[in-house]
Amino acid sequence: MPFNKSIVIEVYNLEKLLKLTMKYQHYPVNLRKFYRPILAVIFFSTIFSCQETEPKDEGLPLPVMTLQEEKAAKSFQYLGSIEGVENVAIRPQVDGILEEIYVDEGIFVKKGQPLFKINSQPYQEDLNNAVANVKVERAKLRKAQTEIDRIQPLIDNEVISEVRMETALADYEVAQSSLDRAQAAAANMRINLEFTTIKAPVSGFIGRIPKSIGNLVKKTDDQPLTVLSNVEDVYVYFSMSESDYLYYERMKGDSTSKKMSNEVKLVLSDGSEYERDGIIDANSGQIDKSTGSINLRAKFDNPDTLLRSGSTGKIIMEQIYPNAILIPQGATTSIQDKRFVFKFQEEDSTVVRKEIEIDGRTGKQYIVSGETLNPDDRIVVSGINKLTNGVKVNPMRLGQLVLDNTTATMQ
Repeated sequence: MPFNKSIVIEVYNLEKLLKLTMKYQHYPVNLRKFYRPILAVIFFSTIFSCQETEPKDEGLPLPVMTLQEEKAAKSFQYLGSIEGVENVAIRPQVDGILEEIYVDEGIFVKKGQPLFKINSQPYQEDLNNAVANVKVERAKLRKAQTEIDRIQPLIDNEVISEVRMETALADYEVAQSSLDRAQAAAANMRINLEFTTIKAPVSGFIGRIPKSIGNLVKKTDDQPLTVLSNVEDVYVYFSMSESDYLYYERMKGDSTSKKMSNEVKLVLSDGSEYERDGIIDANSGQIDKSTGSINLRAKFDNPDTLLRSGSTGKIIMEQIYPNAILIPQGATTSIQDKRFVFKFQEEDSTVVRKEIEIDGRTGKQYIVSGETLNPDDRIVVSGINKLTNGVKVNPMRLGQLVLDNTTATMQ
């Protein structure tokens, strides 16, 4: 036991006090001879009490965790815009006054359902005129055929020359062509008449309708009558940098533990995650020279029609690590561009600072390369600002230190 001056001073003071007490008190002589044994008892009691209360150096009480392999995913986020697989701008095919609007904004319509009605009277009259022209040309054709039938016997009997027959045949061909042209014109007028009733080309949801009944609509209008979106399935278009795209292409076919899946998740504008995963099914095939990025497309099932055209979200791509070593971000410290942890050594309960290599991040944890840390290694989780190489640590379970301090405060 090391020499302690305070113990000697305390015993010396006790001896002086005992002598003074016995000097001024009328104690029997036979009691005075016991003061030295009493003094010895006090001396050794003081020594042993000090020895018992001397604290043992167990090290700093800090939480320590044991590392283990577990499944993890490294995430990449990209902003995306949502579009229906079929987005159709509804435009008039003929000019005229808008007479009827059969639908309202936002409702679902089926393919072939009437949407708008344009005044059809001018087109009906055009069709009637075209049909009349067809009848005229058909009559001319019959007349040409009659002429051929009339002169044929005359030619056979050599009454007239064959030149007359050639002329009659030419007139017949002209009549036939005129009839064909009249029939084509009538068919075109019939199509224009049908175009006065605008029908849904696909099933989907009606967008905004900027026109109202009575407005003049034209084929050359810049703004469509509405936009019809089929959102049973949706596309999410997003872009990534050239370097990210090269990394994705390499990791997509990787057979190691760093494989990158072409399945993606979608985070909506309110922060919630869409319940169905999508799949990347196409890319633009070219790098945009002005931005250095490439556009990709992910397809999502949308049976509940929750996703609508024009919405935005975040595409989450994940790189899967089936056997990853994860450590809390707060368990690391950085020096310049390097990152370190304090590894606990079982043999002497001390810590050593160890450089680590970080492969990625998932949540509030780092994915650490297996070449720098191994399963069953133990690291200090918090309080690392108190540590240097060789400091002794009393390892505690996560949460134990807080519990012990709380109990001590209550007592």
